[in-house]
Amino acid sequence: MFSGIVEIMGKVVGLEKKGTNLSLQIETEILNDLHIDQSVSHNGVCLTIEKVLSTSYQITAIEETLNKTNLGKLRIGDYINLERSLKMDSRFDGHIVQGHVDTTAKCTEWKEADGSWYYTFKFEAGVNRLLVEKGSVCIDGVSLTAFNVDNKNGEFTVAIIPFTYNVTNFQFIRTGTEVNIEFDVLGKYIFTWIEAYKDFFKS
Repeated sequence: MFSGIVEIMGKVVGLEKKGTNLSLQIETEILNDLHIDQSVSHNGVCLTIEKVLSTSYQITAIEETLNKTNLGKLRIGDYINLERSLKMDSRFDGHIVQGHVDTTAKCTEWKEADGSWYYTFKFEAGVNRLLVEKGSVCIDGVSLTAFNVDNKNGEFTVAIIPFTYNVTNFQFIRTGTEVNIEFDVLGKYIFTWIEAYKDFFKS
């Protein structure tokens, strides 16, 4: 489990296809604190560390992950957001993030606004009922608040403060960039229960 508070960025230094899977090597300044079998969020995707090398570590993304996220589009030199799993004795600064990406979205507009930045994203209509105005959303592993939620067109906007801009890969996101989206797990459970029992409540 994660909070959506990105610790640091990692740099992709190795990519290798292994059947339908993709092996990635990530370089990061927190390498000395990582170990095998540790869960780390990569652009919002929970993956297990398989090897710790001298200057990088190795993870594997399976076909299902590649189909549902933007990890399959990474190239050597790209930067990704990293967060280690939560500690039970720490403050909970973001929101509950599982590291299970629901879908991807594309940036349709970005603009600077006197020291902060606004990004608008669009994803497939049909899943947009899982977003609510001023609700939590995780974008590439970053816990953010959605506003200007347009349920009809599947669009929403987030605001990025300078600190977040500087420590995450939002500084590289431009119009057309694809990002990973995880909706608020509490909202997903509520929506699923309502859908499952809506006929019961009508009776």
